[in-house]
Amino acid sequence: MTRILLVHSTTDGHTIKISDVIINELTQAGHDVSQCSVTEVSADQLDNADTIILGASIRYGKHQKSVYDFVTNNKSLLKTKKTAFFTVNVVARKENKNTPETNPYINKFLDEVEWQPDIKGVFAGKLNYPIYGPLDRFMIRLIMYITKGPTDTSKVYEFTNWESVKQFARNFD
Repeated sequence: MTRILLVHSTTDGHTIKISDVIINELTQAGHDVSQCSVTEVSADQLDNADTIILGASIRYGKHQKSVYDFVTNNKSLLKTKKTAFFTVNVVARKENKNTPETNPYINKFLDEVEWQPDIKGVFAGKLNYPIYGPLDRFMIRLIMYITKGPTDTSKVYEFTNWESVKQFARNFD
């Protein structure tokens, strides 16, 4: 039984929903899995894990600062463990941007932090226009207009391929 720690960073909660599906798959496969926020993870949790998965959302083309800090501050430990990283972003809704090889955000992040996890994943996220404040709603709608995405601000759009999420979890067997 592998002890897996899934550390997440989320903006609007969708990364946690994706993390929950991964945890369910891993638990069904017999792994001992725990989860925590990147801002609350302890040294003991990291030390006790055989595998560490980091999942993080993108907003305006960047992961949260806490994700950069986590990798930078724990790089030597991460090199001693089996690791995985997945990013959640709306750009991944496009077929030519939905793999670790083709998604610009995962590659840029991993280059910046100089880390290469053993397993990488990219998942399309969710647009939840009704919960955004006026500035975010305007900016995200503008980005969607430019990139030919959905612009109806009264709706929620979920782009996640759940089978792809489950397949990512199966990589740990």
